[in-house]
Amino acid sequence: MIPVIDFSKLDGQERSETLAKIHNGCQEWGFFQLVNHGIPEELLERVKKVCSECFKLEREEKFKDSEPIHLLNEIVDQGQDKKSENLDWEDVFVLQDDNQWPSQPPEFKETMKEYREELKKLGEKMMEIMDENLGLEKGYIKKAFSGENGLPFFGTKVSHYPPCPRPELVNGLRAHTDAGGVILLFQDDKVGGLQMLKDGQWIDVQPVTNAIVINTGDQIEVISNGKYKSAWHRVLVSTEGNRRSIASFYNPSLTATIAPAKQTGDDESSVNVAYPEFVFGNYMEVYGKQKFMPKEPRFQAVKAM
Repeated sequence: MIPVIDFSKLDGQERSETLAKIHNGCQEWGFFQLVNHGIPEELLERVKKVCSECFKLEREEKFKDSEPIHLLNEIVDQGQDKKSENLDWEDVFVLQDDNQWPSQPPEFKETMKEYREELKKLGEKMMEIMDENLGLEKGYIKKAFSGENGLPFFGTKVSHYPPCPRPELVNGLRAHTDAGGVILLFQDDKVGGLQMLKDGQWIDVQPVTNAIVINTGDQIEVISNGKYKSAWHRVLVSTEGNRRSIASFYNPSLTATIAPAKQTGDDESSVNVAYPEFVFGNYMEVYGKQKFMPKEPRFQAVKAM
C-alpha cells in the first residue's frame, strides 16, 4: 500500500512523526497520499463534477476520432496480439495561467482557477517540508526553481482514460518518471489504474477519496543529490470505467539552473555529487525525446550540452 499521511498533524504534537513519514515517502517510495490536506472537500467535489462534464461535453466525441482509436484499430486489423509501446489511451489537455481553457461547463474556469490556487499553495508547502527534511534553508527549492525571471512553472494536466475494448493491447500511459519537481495528483476515487514501480514490482496507487497524491520528479532527485528518487509510474486501462486524473506540476522555470544542493555544514570535498548542473530548459529538450526510456542517460545527455 502506498503511504497515506494525515497532513493536518504537521500543526500538532505529531509534527516530528509526520515530517518523518513524509521524508520516508519521498526517500523510500517517491509516491505518497495526503489526507486532511486543507483543500475544501466542497471544492474537490466541484472539480470532479466540472472535469467529468467537460469531458462529456467537449472531449468524448472527439476522442472517438482520435489517434489512439485509429492506432488501436490498425493493430486489431493487422491481427497483432502484442501490446503497443507507442500508444497512450489518454485524452488530455493542460491548464496554465496563459493558455486557452475549455468553455464547457460554464463553471469550469472559475472552479479550476480556484483549485489551481489551492494546489499551488500546497505544492509550495510541500517543498518547504522537503527543505526542512533535507536540511536546507526554508524556501531553497522554490528559489532554485525560480530561475532568472522568478517564476516557476505551474501547470495542470486534466486526463481521462475512457473504457478500452482491447486493454491488453495498449497502455493508458506508458511507464515514465516525471521531468519536473513536485507533482500533486487528484486521481479518480472509484476507477483505479495508476501504478508505481517499487523494488521491481508494480504497485497500485490505491484510490483514496479526496486524497492528493504527491510524487517527486527528476529535479527533486537532482536537488536532493539522489536522497529522493523520482519514481517510475504508469496507467493501465480497462474495459469499464472512465478514469479521471488531474495532475498539477510545480516545475522549475525553463531558465532555472538545477544542481545538487549544498547542505549547511557540508564539507564540499567529502560530498559525492551524483548529478550534473544544468539548465532545466535543456533537460526538457532531452526529456522530450527520452521520456519513456531509462532516466540515468538523460542526466548524462544534459551534462554534455
